[in-house]
Amino acid sequence: MEQKGVHLDQETFSCSICLDLLKDPVAIPCGHSYCMNCIKTHWDEEEDKKLHSCPQCRQTFRQKPVLLKSSMLTDLLKELKKTGLQAAPADHCYAGPEDVACDVCTGRKLKAFKSCLVCLVSYCEKHLQPHYDVAQFKKHKLVDPSEKLQENICSHHNEVMKIFCRTDQQCICYLCLMEEHKDHDTVSAEAERTERQRELEVSRLNIQQRIQDREKDVKLLQQEVENINVSADKAVEDNEKVFTQLIRLMEKRSSDVKQQVRSQQRTEVSRVKELQEKLEQEITELKRNDAELKKLSHTEDHNQFLHNDSSLSHLSESSQLSSTKIRPLQYFEDVTEAVSEVRDKLQEVLRDKWTNVSLMVTEVDVLLSNSQAEPKTRAGFLKYSRKVTLDSNTANTCLLISDGNRKATLMNQRQSYSRQPDRFSYWQQVLSRESLTGRCYWEVEWRGDNVYVAVAYKIISRTGNSTECVFGLNNKSWALTCDKNSYAFWHNSVQTTISGPLSSRVGVYLDHSAGILSFYSVSETMTLLHRVQTTFTQPLYAGLWLLYSSGNTAEFCKLK
Repeated sequence: MEQKGVHLDQETFSCSICLDLLKDPVAIPCGHSYCMNCIKTHWDEEEDKKLHSCPQCRQTFRQKPVLLKSSMLTDLLKELKKTGLQAAPADHCYAGPEDVACDVCTGRKLKAFKSCLVCLVSYCEKHLQPHYDVAQFKKHKLVDPSEKLQENICSHHNEVMKIFCRTDQQCICYLCLMEEHKDHDTVSAEAERTERQRELEVSRLNIQQRIQDREKDVKLLQQEVENINVSADKAVEDNEKVFTQLIRLMEKRSSDVKQQVRSQQRTEVSRVKELQEKLEQEITELKRNDAELKKLSHTEDHNQFLHNDSSLSHLSESSQLSSTKIRPLQYFEDVTEAVSEVRDKLQEVLRDKWTNVSLMVTEVDVLLSNSQAEPKTRAGFLKYSRKVTLDSNTANTCLLISDGNRKATLMNQRQSYSRQPDRFSYWQQVLSRESLTGRCYWEVEWRGDNVYVAVAYKIISRTGNSTECVFGLNNKSWALTCDKNSYAFWHNSVQTTISGPLSSRVGVYLDHSAGILSFYSVSETMTLLHRVQTTFTQPLYAGLWLLYSSGNTAEFCKLK
């Protein structure tokens, strides 16, 4: 009671503006009290300077009240401080919607500092003190504040659940042990926790070792990237040099041909012009002779004609150049034809050799040391076999979980499972207890009309009958459906029909990091039914879905 009184005093004598103890307390006409500086500041900051209001009751005053220090409150606060009154808790010390509140505090509750697993009560730092001072309380188990303390209470008997049923994989109270869990494999919750803690530590060590291995792999890959980049850059640089040399060689050959053509052009043009000049001289001489002969032909004196004719007879016998013969208009076309022939041969060589160059580029393959091919034989798969058991807390109540939590059977009557948030409420489905990462292999033996062998993320929905809850009908699960006549694969509501030998045993291979999920028909030989290549963003859990007829079963096989 004394602590409650002090707590009330803290709230009573606190300023509602600064949430601290009153300093220079003043009372305004409505009766509420504040620190003098706090109320002055509040009124100075009000938008309407003509009206002043109380921050708590909102009463307004037309005239600004005169503030006088309350001597009585000042003296009372001094006395209360002497008796142990402390400043009111800051606002952040009180429990908000997302915080665990102290179960003992009255009024506005403080944040819980610890939760007691014996009392099943959460305490603030003040109310927790008896657990440190009182001998009986010192033996209690204190943990970080938890909102789930009531989950430690049996919903049937309202008793603390301190026993773990390994048969049904759930916590129970001592009354449950005497009734529906009689003859089950049970241990204390603490013993089960100790055992699982050891398993957890082993798993952590494995994970930590894998982390170290993967970190080494990452460094190797980083070095591999650098080597690839260096090699590619050098190849590009060398190729540019080679092609530059080729281009320069072609340019030189082009220049040589150009020079040869121009030189031969000048020679031939000079020869033609020289002949042209000789022909023109001959034409001039012939025209002169023709003029002389024409003049002679017009002479009327016979004797004079005969005399001159004998003297001019040599004109018709003047030397003549041999007739000029012009070749067909080909000229340098043969050169073009020869160059074109060279071009065609170069193209042919490039076409043939370029295929080899392209093959050399595409055949560049960095074989990573940690990459491993999918096994080819069952013996190879068994190297990655994993023990997989069913989590009864996820099983639909129409499923009976048995044989060490490895077998699920579809029943006519619902099972009396406890209410669990992870349980599939509508569909006859169940998930594995173990999460699956890395390289894993397991086998499922099935009997009945229709069984789905699946994997899913833990976040798959559990409540209701929507497709978000169904294996294979959303993007959080992958499922192979098996019946007496055929197989089919489902993912994100897309069905893929599968052909393959029918078998009552299905092998599932998972390479989580590589994004490979494969389903095999297992008999004397293993036949691949379907392979998925994707990217898995979360750990996977093995799943089973049993449809239609009661008595349908599916069981995770024990693999040697």
